[in-house]
Amino acid sequence: MSTSSVSKGCFVFKPSSKKRRISSPTADYFSQGNNDSEDSGLRFATCQLLWKQINSETEKIQEELNKQLFDNLIRFLRQSHSEFQTKETEWMCRMKSSEIPTAALVLGVNVTDHDVTFKNLSEVLQDNVTPYIVSLQAKECPGIKHLLQKLMGQLMDCCVDVDSSEEEECVNISQKKIRCSMASLSKWYESVTKKTGSETPSKKRTSSSRHWQSPPIVVIFKDMESFTTKVLQDFIVISSQHIHEFPLVLIFGIATSPMIIHRLLPHSVSSLLCIELFQSLSCKEHLATVIDKLLLTTQFPFKLSEKVLQVLINIFLYHDFSVQNFIKGFQLSIVEHFYSQPLSVLCCQLLEAKKRVNSLSHNQCENIRSLPSFRRYVESQVSEKQIALLTEDSFLKEVTQTLLEDLHIYHENYFTVLRCLHVFTTSLPKYPLGKQIRELHCACLGKRVWETEEYESAVQLLRMLAKDELVAILQKCVEIFISSSGKQFSNTVEKLEEFLARFQNLEVAETNEVQDVSVSSQKELQKKTDLYHLQKTLLALKESKRSKKLTKFEMLRFEVVDFIGSLNAVRSLNHKLRNSFLLLQKMKKNMAVDEKRSKWPTP
Repeated sequence: MSTSSVSKGCFVFKPSSKKRRISSPTADYFSQGNNDSEDSGLRFATCQLLWKQINSETEKIQEELNKQLFDNLIRFLRQSHSEFQTKETEWMCRMKSSEIPTAALVLGVNVTDHDVTFKNLSEVLQDNVTPYIVSLQAKECPGIKHLLQKLMGQLMDCCVDVDSSEEEECVNISQKKIRCSMASLSKWYESVTKKTGSETPSKKRTSSSRHWQSPPIVVIFKDMESFTTKVLQDFIVISSQHIHEFPLVLIFGIATSPMIIHRLLPHSVSSLLCIELFQSLSCKEHLATVIDKLLLTTQFPFKLSEKVLQVLINIFLYHDFSVQNFIKGFQLSIVEHFYSQPLSVLCCQLLEAKKRVNSLSHNQCENIRSLPSFRRYVESQVSEKQIALLTEDSFLKEVTQTLLEDLHIYHENYFTVLRCLHVFTTSLPKYPLGKQIRELHCACLGKRVWETEEYESAVQLLRMLAKDELVAILQKCVEIFISSSGKQFSNTVEKLEEFLARFQNLEVAETNEVQDVSVSSQKELQKKTDLYHLQKTLLALKESKRSKKLTKFEMLRFEVVDFIGSLNAVRSLNHKLRNSFLLLQKMKKNMAVDEKRSKWPTP
């Protein structure tokens, strides 16, 4: 009986540290469980280098897209506490002294991307404005007490430009139990600003170059909608009573609509806020920029197939609107490709790829010969060359280098012509080839786009464009071809400029012809006075309009459309050796993007 209670108990046994599994290096995963482990180390290094370059480019894109938003926020912070810094005591300043400057930052429903935006915002503000940045989340602040504790805790750990002795003193202060209240926060801010103000001139000059004098305390509510109404009300009311003692700025992160502020806060509380609205870039525009910079470029040799790209876009459009998750899916595709494809060792820059072709082993040459695209290429050659390609490794390497060079040139031309075609089709009604360039790109990857009904419909609509629209489109195409890195578009630019000159010459000629026709028709009508002859003349004019020949403008418009259709960079998409080394062709392997989606952060 004494052991019955023990047998029914639940006991936890912690595993010893000796039995814990030691994780192997990441590079070993490329060789473990892989039937073809040849060059696995080189593939892993190439994969790491490629992702490092892509990740650096994505960070650069994020910084460029947020630059205007962050500049506007810094301008708002500078204006909000100008009276506090200059110590003005005018009547208008006293009237506004109880209002808290508040920035309502609308970021959109892509909640998983908000953390990256707030992280970059905090870094920018800490580098240029103030070291006192506090980021709060609703799950960490169920009550006003917890909110003040998080606020004081983050401020005590702020790095301030002071002496080492002063840093030790600040650490000791933060370790003590301090009563979390606005009065203690005011005293802390006064003591900190006095210490920075009593520094030597040289240290003061270096610190003021980065931060403002009397820098404001910026409190960021990352998910404003998730905070309880009582917590927000209490914090705003308490803060408004101390706003004259230290500069305070609130930033509300909003995912839905700015009207949520007035739904959560009554008028008596919202009137204590001086709110200014800021709108971030749309997540769809952000995705379009990412695709344009990462996929529709020759800067990176890795390209996605139509099915994989469509899977990632569908996850974005119908799941979370998260650009960060799209980039993670892109990263997963890169890792999967380098892990499963032995010839991914050639997925690098052109010069390096040519060097690696020379060092290919016999087994890797056999892998090239087994590619479906290479088989189609061999079948199109003469019998003597077919034998040499299938038996001689040295000859195969020479041909592979030539094909890789052709592939690089092809991509330069393809992306340029794709942008030009998108300029033509994006202005058409109902967008037969898609509104976004990614839709046109997927269509070109998946099928012979020039044989589809959508392409024929687009051509028919292009033949009905007005002269002003057509001239504007041609001017954009000239700019695209001039700025491209392709070397085969000099004749194309000359032809487009010739079309523009001919359109300009048509204006004067057509106006003169129209005036002559109108004068002659009026004279014809004035000669006939009786009803019979008048009716006969009108019918003759109507019949002549039906059976009239094409005008010079219409003939020129047909010529322009036919010329754009004759650009063969898109037409040759299915005839190039392009997918075998660089694209993910096997959707079965890359459906891991969808299977591992549950591991990605969701809103």
